[in-house]
Amino acid sequence: MVAALLVPVTWSPPGVDLTAWRTALAEDVVDLLARLAQAEAAVAATAGDLDLAREIAWPGMRIYEVPTPTYLPVLAAAAKDGFDQAAVIAADAPDVPGMILGKLLRPLENKAVAVSPGGAGNGLFGLATSLPAPDWLADHELDDASAQVLRRGAPRPGDVSSTPEWRRLRGPAELARLDPALEGWENTRALLGG
Repeated sequence: MVAALLVPVTWSPPGVDLTAWRTALAEDVVDLLARLAQAEAAVAATAGDLDLAREIAWPGMRIYEVPTPTYLPVLAAAAKDGFDQAAVIAADAPDVPGMILGKLLRPLENKAVAVSPGGAGNGLFGLATSLPAPDWLADHELDDASAQVLRRGAPRPGDVSSTPEWRRLRGPAELARLDPALEGWENTRALLGG
């Protein structure tokens, strides 16, 4: 299972409404997840974001209400639903390619936890683990987590594998790095003028 976690978004490009921006970012991530062939997609949101989650979720897609915008409640919900592996990714990376998600899940064959950095000091793009999650895995918002932080709690530093980073759109610098040649991210692209 791969869940898009609706994370706080506090910035939008000049002239773009913040709510419309946040919706477009999240919708593009969810659209990618819905097309994954080898994983079930879900949206995770706090109570205040459930309306947005319902708006962007595809028919039949699971929506997990979580008490905080952190990954452990999402992993616990996935385990309760019987999944044996889960990934939680930030819903503010609209142009993420599916291969990045595959690289995030691949290390779980022999590592307890895999993480993908969010680029430019933006915490993590995503975290994946076999379920149930290891007892030593501390809960964090994706913004505040890093491979180094998680390794501190692991029995062995090698229990946490780093995978290729993917940029999250947390400010103007990341906006300039969007790749128009990548497929997808239609909603975000439309807000930026095509």
